[in-house]
Amino acid sequence: MYNDYINIILADDDDDDILFFTDAFENLKIKTKVKVFKDGIELMDYLTTEDALMPDILFLDLNMPKKSGLECLIEIKDNPKMSEIVVAIYSTSASEEDIEKTFVLGANIYIKKPADFIKLKKVLSKVVSINWQYHTNNLNKNSFLLRL
Repeated sequence: MYNDYINIILADDDDDDILFFTDAFENLKIKTKVKVFKDGIELMDYLTTEDALMPDILFLDLNMPKKSGLECLIEIKDNPKMSEIVVAIYSTSASEEDIEKTFVLGANIYIKKPADFIKLKKVLSKVVSINWQYHTNNLNKNSFLLRL
């Protein structure tokens, strides 16, 4: 991670969720820069540009138009330039199938979108403070789904 801020990308098509997310980071006392993409094609177009600044953490919604979060995850993990990106699945879905599929495909953590602002701030604070190198090396199904 960078010394002066944490570079965050959010890929989500829901305007209310985007506002909720960006407001939560503004309320936290953590230096972050949040870049938002509203669909999977926009996200992948950015990540595959030559001079793209790779995020420290990518929060990826599963249900997006044009290209789903699942399709993006597959492309990210299959591309050597992007395969080390920490991917936090950030979804309203809590289906076992989605959790299992994203775990197997290489996501680092699964977060069910909290409906409460205080819980969202706790979740985001926890995710950005994780030592991802250690967490990823010891990743198992029990630590994959973030529960607060």
